[in-house]
Amino acid sequence: MTAEALPRVLRGMAAAILDTDGVITDSARIHAAAWKTAFDACLRDHRPPDPAQRRPFDVRDDYLRYVDGKSRLDGAADFLASRGLHLPPGDPADEPGTDTVRAVAALKERLFTELLREQGVDAYPGTVRLLDVLHAARFPLAAASASRHARELLEHAGVLDLLDALVDGGEAARLHLPGKPDPALFLEASRRLGVPPGAAAVVEDALAGVEAGRRGGFGLVVGVDRARTPQTRAGLLKQGADLVVQDLGDLLTEESPEN
Repeated sequence: MTAEALPRVLRGMAAAILDTDGVITDSARIHAAAWKTAFDACLRDHRPPDPAQRRPFDVRDDYLRYVDGKSRLDGAADFLASRGLHLPPGDPADEPGTDTVRAVAALKERLFTELLREQGVDAYPGTVRLLDVLHAARFPLAAASASRHARELLEHAGVLDLLDALVDGGEAARLHLPGKPDPALFLEASRRLGVPPGAAAVVEDALAGVEAGRRGGFGLVVGVDRARTPQTRAGLLKQGADLVVQDLGDLLTEESPEN
């Protein structure tokens, strides 16, 4: 591998670690839709005391702020707390419902599985182009995701074989790794690649994921702004992104993307 074979912005790095949902695959939209149905049901069943907190879950703002990039339990608890709801944590055996945090998370999981079966997912073309270039250059690549569906999503999208390592939600549970914004998932991925964090790039679309990359001491943190709004771009930069792009294919241009 030669530095010249790499996109300019990555030439000082020895590896890259990418989130799955919203970075490699377009599955974030399905996660957001499943969360909306689950959370809106919970808000109906447990009306927040403040009328202003009874508004429906917003698939863009609420998803990015409270849920995106986090484990199901952390995301459920954080959003409900933002609406003044402090449900019991519940038990791992809780059936899908709205009476405990685990029940809400289980409801989201059931809905997500149904939507995934109905709609399927694809990889973003710009991301595939970038992965193809990096894979051909023998540049070490990993995916790190809080989702237990990450392997299934990557296989379905036809990009799993381009990756050298995967740390998903199942591995996180087995290793007792805390979720983002803790950098544990990314640190485990860099360990598996055999590259120190300071020599690896993290690519994330979630605020919690960008924060994790910065807290982990990674050499480069790239934010992906799929919403393409000034607000989401500013949020990614505020959380610690070194640069923000709207599509990972932008990294293949000769000039480095602007901050």
